[in-house]
Amino acid sequence: MASMPGDEIDILAKAKRALDRDYAPSDDEEYMSEKQLNYFRVLLLEWKKSILSASEGTLQSLQDGPIREPDLNDRASSETDWGIELRTRDRQRKLISKIDAALRRIDEGEYGWCEVTGEPIGIKRLTARPIATMTVEAQQAHERREKISRDD
Repeated sequence: MASMPGDEIDILAKAKRALDRDYAPSDDEEYMSEKQLNYFRVLLLEWKKSILSASEGTLQSLQDGPIREPDLNDRASSETDWGIELRTRDRQRKLISKIDAALRRIDEGEYGWCEVTGEPIGIKRLTARPIATMTVEAQQAHERREKISRDD
């Protein structure tokens, strides 16, 4: 199963801390009730806001001017660091589109339901990965098929 890189987990954790601490979705209530949908909507919006905030810092650093390290090794190290930072921001740009798709699914009443089987994805999975579109079983089957076709 695909896992989230560490920086995505940190940003998601930051978004969760910004939520109302008096409520957390549970299996004891009606699945995808208005309260749960609202919780996930706010979580997704906070997550998106955290990502955009982090990317503004990167953009500002890039605008502050080029890196001019006198030592070639230092310059190579700085350029490598920037390359990693830019790849991270590109991954987060793609994540924002997945967040927007999840928000659209909330608006359309499809959020929380597996796009393959139509079954509930589950509160625990959505809490861990709010952009999930499949149940764990459907995701694993998808990844197995993907691996087989890649190996051919």
